[in-house]
Amino acid sequence: MKIVILDAKTLGKSDLSPIKEFGDFIIYQTTSPDQTLQRCQDADIVLTNKVVLDAPILSQLPKLKLICVTATGTNIIDLEAAHNLGIVVKNVAGYSTNSVAQHTLTMALNLLSKINYYDHYCKSGEWCKSDIFVHINGGLYELDGKKWGIIGFGTIGKKVASLAEAFGSQISYTSTSGKNSDNTYPQKPLETLLRESDIISIHAPLNETTKNLITQKELALLKENAILINVGRGGIVNEEDVAKILESKNIFFGADVLEIEPMKANHPFLNPNIQDKIILTPHIAWAYENARKKLLEMIIENIKSFILQK
Repeated sequence: MKIVILDAKTLGKSDLSPIKEFGDFIIYQTTSPDQTLQRCQDADIVLTNKVVLDAPILSQLPKLKLICVTATGTNIIDLEAAHNLGIVVKNVAGYSTNSVAQHTLTMALNLLSKINYYDHYCKSGEWCKSDIFVHINGGLYELDGKKWGIIGFGTIGKKVASLAEAFGSQISYTSTSGKNSDNTYPQKPLETLLRESDIISIHAPLNETTKNLITQKELALLKENAILINVGRGGIVNEEDVAKILESKNIFFGADVLEIEPMKANHPFLNPNIQDKIILTPHIAWAYENARKKLLEMIIENIKSFILQK
């Protein structure tokens, strides 16, 4: 069998060698749209994370039997076209729960403590000039007693709840789908949750319901010193509105996902006037070591189970 991975670079330094046991395995680190068709020619199995496989491309790949999406979302695949052509599509789910939850806590703790500021204060040599042993200049808030609101109460949202609760936070949530109900914590309408919470983290998918869920109107409800964290999907939070309100209101924002990735060169989050209120990471919440190992194991299992069924 011919197996092709189109964007191995998106998986970081992962050991892909076990896939070789299933056939002739070709690794492409990145693939542009104009390279996709040629690289998939004669492939029985294609692995992709973000390279789009739409109907026009799929219709020209008569040998293709299986698409393995190396992520949870399958929006990069024309699923209807794949089904009509008899191409099986398999994704991976649930591999990054602990990873994303830990990243969420990392962002919250950093914003509560202003750890980046204090780290720079020391490394810049400013502490060397101090006439006392300590330098206290804002931040330094505990999680204990804070009200933590969670938007999107699936597996990851519930994991974040358990971690935050272990620090003494008071948990509430809102379900964007209306399907996730949990009597362990109070469920609140979105506006109430935004108005009452000290920390809000987003763990929802991007769809018609959640697109632009948080705009200027919702941001205005946040209390002073509130923290908003988006590790769900870019597009749930209106980024221009966030950047604008950070200039005038004392709130803080963390994001691991943006509507357009990689980040645009003129992105409003690059405004130098808001840098002390914002923390950004380049879509890595899912990519902690154990999560990537589990991801690869699930990809291999998807390939193996498909072959055995044949």
